[in-house]
Amino acid sequence: MNKEYYMRRALRLAKRGLGRTSPNPAVGAVIVKNGQIVGEGYHKRAGLPHAEVEAIKAAGKETKGADLYVTLEPCNHHGRTPPCTEAILKAGIKRVFIGMRDPNPHVTGGGVEYLRQKGIYIETGILEEECRRLNEVFIKYVTKGTPFVSLKLAATLDGKIALASGEAKWITNEKSRRFAHRLRDIHDAILVGIGTVLKDNPSLTTRLSHKKGKDPVRIILDSKLRIPLEAKVLHLNSLAPTWIVTSTQAPPEKIEALKGLGAEMIIVNLENGRLSLMELLKVLGEKKITSLLVEGGAQVAASFLRQRLVDKVYFFYAPKLFGMPHLPMLGELGIASMAEVITLKDITLRRFEDNILITGYPHYPQ
Repeated sequence: MNKEYYMRRALRLAKRGLGRTSPNPAVGAVIVKNGQIVGEGYHKRAGLPHAEVEAIKAAGKETKGADLYVTLEPCNHHGRTPPCTEAILKAGIKRVFIGMRDPNPHVTGGGVEYLRQKGIYIETGILEEECRRLNEVFIKYVTKGTPFVSLKLAATLDGKIALASGEAKWITNEKSRRFAHRLRDIHDAILVGIGTVLKDNPSLTTRLSHKKGKDPVRIILDSKLRIPLEAKVLHLNSLAPTWIVTSTQAPPEKIEALKGLGAEMIIVNLENGRLSLMELLKVLGEKKITSLLVEGGAQVAASFLRQRLVDKVYFFYAPKLFGMPHLPMLGELGIASMAEVITLKDITLRRFEDNILITGYPHYPQ
């Protein structure tokens, strides 16, 4: 087996922790001795042992003289758990193969340098691009201080999200919707505008068929506090809270009524009559929200794209045609020429029976 084989195994392990380790990264580790995997582990949740420690525990006495494959540079600092570098040294591991260096600029004392000083053979950059893609959320959060923003939309082939009457259930099929709930499961928070709440009265919870999903924090953009006090998002049996983003112009009595129902209020400034999304993202970063799933509607999605705040898109398409004048998937982007067009890079396609999912990363013009 080559180095890439074991690192791919470590990556598969790390993916099990997605959505559970925030604000920490998802990390997987594999210990190999004499060409055999003798131990493996992954970071299950923030506050629990890191992947390296889990793998060392699983390997037991077989760690002496073994190789360690880990998707992210081992930590060399005290956080909620002791440094992984010390556990590696104590285990007698001989060589460490690392997918990517730790991108956190606030972490002092690099694990690579420390282990090399102790005589451990170190090799970095094994499947580095795959490792960086796995932890794109963590990289954005620790370098920018704001959450990684994903935009999810579902539309017909001609780009419509609802009939003129507003009817939209269901454009996509059951398998697509199941994957959409998996997206909720791995994001810290989900965001919609008040228009979606008034039209659909959604729960914004995670519903998975074979296991209990993790509900994201529910965030509602509502500058004038039009949300009804009986809205579903205010009356859920959920461990995740509901946050309502509004402005200083919101009526104080409505604010108090919503607080009485358990909602948390976030006050941001208005920019051209709309809530400041950049200010909101900074507030969310301070609240340790590392990933945000924007689910619409069309005007909210356009606002995030127009301000270049979307990091990744998930566009579901169903083989249906609504034609005009039905509701488009995106509002006005203010694009006047081809030079201003937003393009998608690193496109991947996935089929859910007759539905297609396009995943990509927006590339904004200079």
